[in-house]
Amino acid sequence: MTKRRRHGRHRRRRTDWVRGVVPIAAAVLLVAVTALVVAALRGWGGNTDALSGKITAAQDSEKVQQGGAPQAGSGTRPADARPEEGVAGAALEGASAEAESGQETAASDEAEGAEEEDGTVHSAVAAEVGSMEDEEDPQGGAAAGTGGGASVDLDAAAKAEGETDEATLGIDVSKYQGNIDWEQVAQSGVEFAMVRVGYRTKATGIIYEDPGARYNLQEAAKNGILVGAYFFSSAVTEEEAREEAAWTAAFISRYPITYPVAYNCEDFQSEDSRQYGLGVETRTKIACAFLDTVAAAGYTPMFYASRNEMEGNAQWNMDTLGLRYRVWVSQYPEKPWPETPASTYSGTHAMWQYTSQGAVAGIRGSVDVNLAYFGYSQAAQAKDQTPAEEVAANPELGITFTEVDETVTAKELTNLRTLPTTLDSEVVYQLPNGETVQRTGIGSNGWDRVIYNGQKLYAVHNFLTTDLGGEGGQAGTGESGSAADNGQAGTPETGGPEESASQGEEAGSGSGEASPDSGSAPETGPAGAQADDGTSESAGMTFRDVSEAVTARDQVNLRDQPSTVTGNVVGSLSYGQAVVRTGISDTGWSRLEVDGQVVYASSRLLATSMDYKEQEKITDENPEAGMHFTTASGAMKAKGGQTNLRTLPTTNAPSQVVAQLTGDATAERIAEDKDRGWTKLIYNGQTVYAVSSYLIPAG
Repeated sequence: MTKRRRHGRHRRRRTDWVRGVVPIAAAVLLVAVTALVVAALRGWGGNTDALSGKITAAQDSEKVQQGGAPQAGSGTRPADARPEEGVAGAALEGASAEAESGQETAASDEAEGAEEEDGTVHSAVAAEVGSMEDEEDPQGGAAAGTGGGASVDLDAAAKAEGETDEATLGIDVSKYQGNIDWEQVAQSGVEFAMVRVGYRTKATGIIYEDPGARYNLQEAAKNGILVGAYFFSSAVTEEEAREEAAWTAAFISRYPITYPVAYNCEDFQSEDSRQYGLGVETRTKIACAFLDTVAAAGYTPMFYASRNEMEGNAQWNMDTLGLRYRVWVSQYPEKPWPETPASTYSGTHAMWQYTSQGAVAGIRGSVDVNLAYFGYSQAAQAKDQTPAEEVAANPELGITFTEVDETVTAKELTNLRTLPTTLDSEVVYQLPNGETVQRTGIGSNGWDRVIYNGQKLYAVHNFLTTDLGGEGGQAGTGESGSAADNGQAGTPETGGPEESASQGEEAGSGSGEASPDSGSAPETGPAGAQADDGTSESAGMTFRDVSEAVTARDQVNLRDQPSTVTGNVVGSLSYGQAVVRTGISDTGWSRLEVDGQVVYASSRLLATSMDYKEQEKITDENPEAGMHFTTASGAMKAKGGQTNLRTLPTTNAPSQVVAQLTGDATAERIAEDKDRGWTKLIYNGQTVYAVSSYLIPAG
């Protein structure tokens, strides 16, 4: 006891001086910590929004130690990124990575329009609005990947304020979706939209604003749909990538961007791309430069690519990108979610684009559909509280107009409308034969732009003519071209000895017509009974109501009933002729209006683009143009003992027969386009194509 007391008295004497020093040391330490925190905050953009608001100090500290880019609205990092495998160790040599001291990144230090002390990223680029006919738009020929792998990991390390673990369903849109009715989209159950805001041209390298971006961001948010954004990059240097990111951040600053801001880069293997020849490491550093700048502006950065490009670091260094940023994978299985529960990409990912063929009320044509493994309980606030300028819908969005300057008249009495559609447009004037207007554009949807009394109006192309001395047709009001009008008649594709049959053609259907599900009932009016959900009943079928000009892919029969059994052929439609489609059924039929008569045609033999053959022309550089291959598997052999294996999925030039599959020899099937009837195979290590109907499973 005595010893212990003496030891206790001695310990008190040793700690007496500590009582005086501790307050001083604590004050010094507090000042040092404060200085470090301020430096770190400035390195992250000088904006607490960049730290996702209510993320705990411990979580923030962990992020700094790992070198991870802070993700506003997220705060997450991939589930498989363990603390001892942080970004600092995985970062590319020479890439801008944030140090433990919290120094500013190269993204904020070197970018044009660099970040200022208030955390705002400014852009020195004033991009013009892009056009529909921009041939340099790098997204024009974008395609998604397919393949195998492991299941997705849905774990997250940290959550931002308002973020939830609930999976959410969304779409991604650009000018190619045309004018969108966002009220209908919201009613369909879509929870978020990733909106393309701009792109850099793939050859000249000019940044353009997507012509539908402002309207899409405005209307989606107005209708309660949470929005994210993406930029389609063709950057060839890190400086250009930071320029793109700074422009993007400035453009979206007045909108409530809640979901991530994504970097999208494709078509870099095409010889006409300015990125052609860039290596994996160079492209990865460029992507990091964009995404780090986005993070510095206070947004959640996300990297988008197809599964094939990411798997095994094939085209991108995912050891870096997958650890530093959220990943958005594109993979289209044969059966969409939820029948296919997850992408097979083996890396951690936060979002999955599982189809490009989505049908959503309010959007004409197909749209990409995405599953995000996260959601938000509320919309984010715009970084810049200055209200964005209110914009109106662009009536020509989604339509490519060829500019012309010619005087035309009506073949017969023809409506001039406020919009290039019969849906929700007003007839301003009926143009008789002999009276002229100036035609200024010919649209890819079968409508012309004309000037009447100084006003821009629209009329169906096939009801106008440059023959000012010709006689008019029969009295009547035309909205669409007649199937009897002269047009460019297509010829069914024929192949070699084993490829001579039209794929999917049913005997007796005529003109290469497909055989959708039959259904026949007496016609109950021009369009049948309309429902409140955007559908209507016609000839015993339910049709999704649309209003768009279509043409034949080659030549297609027009029938009085949607059936190859009970429907009588009342006419035909050739490639180049335009008619108005008013409905699309789930059973493969389209409802058309021709000369005031309701007729039906096979949907898969129609196209919405009047020049689709040029747009979907298969070439060596774009072997799957206009096609939609979905994942398939299994060893295949020739059905009749012999079939051609080709370099392209067509029998037309420049496709070449590189081998023949004979006897019991097999090739591995990797994908199939059921609509066009072609199968993609691997044979002796080479990708080849064969007609599906001439293949059978081996064994």
